[in-house]
Amino acid sequence: MITIGQTLRLWFAPQRIDEEGETPDYRFSLANERTFLAWIRTSLALIGGGFAVDQFLPELRWGVRVGLALALLAAGVLCALRAVNHWVRCERAMRRGEDLPVTRFPTLLGLAVAVVAVVMVVVVVFGWAG
Repeated sequence: MITIGQTLRLWFAPQRIDEEGETPDYRFSLANERTFLAWIRTSLALIGGGFAVDQFLPELRWGVRVGLALALLAAGVLCALRAVNHWVRCERAMRRGEDLPVTRFPTLLGLAVAVVAVVMVVVVVFGWAG
């Protein structure tokens, strides 16, 4: 079992992953990297959405605007951190010949985005101006 400290070290020294198992087919490593980049794009979109809510919806009540913006920003930060962690975990699993790790993060992220979207629909329909 790998500890949190060991995982964090792999974030900043990915060459240590080469010390484990066998080198997988490069196509799998490239697919893992593309998945990482897709998570990073999602993270950037969430962060951009958070800033957009804060900057372009000044007529919203302060609490609603800041709450929505912070929810999107937090989701973006978590998504970026999860992207790195998932990349490391998948790369290790491929090198060891293990099954790829299962994660609930996509479900949690999808639910968080859905909740923010529902709140924004309510704001648009009822026009919660400040």
